[in-house]
This record gives sequence, C-alpha cells and structure tokens, in this order.
Amino acid sequence: MIIGLTGGIGSGKSTVARAFETLGVAWVDADDVSREIVLPGEPALIAIKKRFGDQIIHLDGTLNRAALRDIVFKHPEHRQWLESLTHPKIRERLLQHLERLKTQGAPYVLLVSPLLFESGQDALVSRSLVVDVPQALQLSRTLQRDGVSESQVHAILAAQLSREQRLAKADDVIDNSGDHASMLKQVVRLDERYRQLLND
Repeated sequence: MIIGLTGGIGSGKSTVARAFETLGVAWVDADDVSREIVLPGEPALIAIKKRFGDQIIHLDGTLNRAALRDIVFKHPEHRQWLESLTHPKIRERLLQHLERLKTQGAPYVLLVSPLLFESGQDALVSRSLVVDVPQALQLSRTLQRDGVSESQVHAILAAQLSREQRLAKADDVIDNSGDHASMLKQVVRLDERYRQLLND
C-alpha cells in the first residue's frame, strides 16, 4: 500500500515522514527526486539550461534553484513549461524508488510530495494523508527555515492548492500546529490504522 503524504510548504511533511520511519515505514520524497532529475548530466538539466541560459547554473555545473525559482514564479508560462518537463520525469523516477522500497518488506510506503494533488501523483497512492497547519504558521516556519523573502513564500503558496482544497481531498489529516508529542500520537494512531487496513 502506498500512502501519499502531502501538505503546504512549512507544514512539517518531512518531520511527519521521519516519525513514521521510526515505526518501520519506508518513504520516498518527491522533493529529493525533483533534485535528482536535475543533477549535472541529467536530460532535464540540459533542457533547462538550453531554455534559461547559464544564469541558472552554478559554477560547479549544478542547478541554481533559487535563480530558477525566481524566474518561474514571476512568469507563469515558464512555470508551466518547467512542470511539463519535470513532472513526467519525477513520476517515472518515483515509481522506480517505490518499486524498490516495496521489495524491502516495509508494511506500507509513504510517497511524500508537496504537489501530490497538483501533479497528479495522487493517482499512484491508495490513500492521501494531509499534514495541516494554519497559513500564518506555514509562513513563519518557511521564513525561518529557508531564508527566502515573504513574497517568494506567498508565490509558492499561490502555486499550491489552498488549504481548504487540500483538506477536501484528504483521506486522513494530521494537525501539526501543536507540539511534537501531539504529532507523534497522531502518527502512531494512523500507523495502527494503516496496518489494520492491510490485514482487512
């Protein structure tokens, strides 16, 4: 069984995934895979460099993600082009990782993806789990963590489903606005439920 774990920026998806990991659950992160497919030598990076030029490439040949993000969030047509290039490649690579994890004997696996619904990756999962926090908390956490401007965070939020839309699509929800212990309790409860579903 594949559980899709999603949530807006700064909601704590990775923290929740690591909590599941302590219970023996394997996970693959779409953000990690999105970085993987633009490593030097990868076809996606070659195509991105061809379109945007050397301004989005660091001296060591790696992608300057901040420069690219700045371009695509200012120009919707560039973002559409980038997504049409990268989403199929990310999906293909995710499937490879998920297949590998399935063979390792975990009870179920998590697909952690900020754009689970937006990218159509929810078609790969049996259930969707949304990590939910109020937008003000998303904003403050992201500003502290990522060192980006407030306008960039708002642009990222605008590119994601609204909180209400995400919750409407969720099979399960973890409220991550409280303390760590509260989140862990919810993870343990859901883990028991997922294992039960596997046995039914």
